[in-house]
Amino acid sequence: MLNVKEFSKESEPMSKSKKIAVSKKRQLTILKEFYDFLEINDEVICEVMDGFLVIKPVEEAVDFSEYILRDLIQEGFESGEEMLKEFTYRKSQIQPAIQQLIAESRDGKEYSSTDEFFRDMEEDE
Repeated sequence: MLNVKEFSKESEPMSKSKKIAVSKKRQLTILKEFYDFLEINDEVICEVMDGFLVIKPVEEAVDFSEYILRDLIQEGFESGEEMLKEFTYRKSQIQPAIQQLIAESRDGKEYSSTDEFFRDMEEDE
C-alpha cells in the first residue's frame, strides 16, 4: 500500500544539520525541532543510502477502501462474493497504478520520497 504523508502548501523545506551524540548503547536523541518539523510519531525508518544514515518518519498508509466501495455501489454491485472479488481486485491494482503514474510524471527525475514527489507535483501546477 502506498504511504503518503499529507503535504501542506505552507510548509517550507528544512535544510539544517546538527551534530548529536551517540550513546555506548548506540542510541541517539532526535532534536525536538526536527521531530516536530517531520511530524514523527512512535517509529522512524532507518536506512543506509549512499553511505549515509537516513532517518525518516513512518508515513501513514492511505486506505482507498471507502472510495472503492462507493464506486462499486454506484456501479450496481450488490453485497456478496462478486462485490468482494471485485473489491479485492481493485484494491490490489492501486499500488501498481500509482507507481505507473509516478513513473510517467517523473520526466526522468528521481525522487527519494513521496513527499518530494508531491512537492514537485504542486510546483508544476
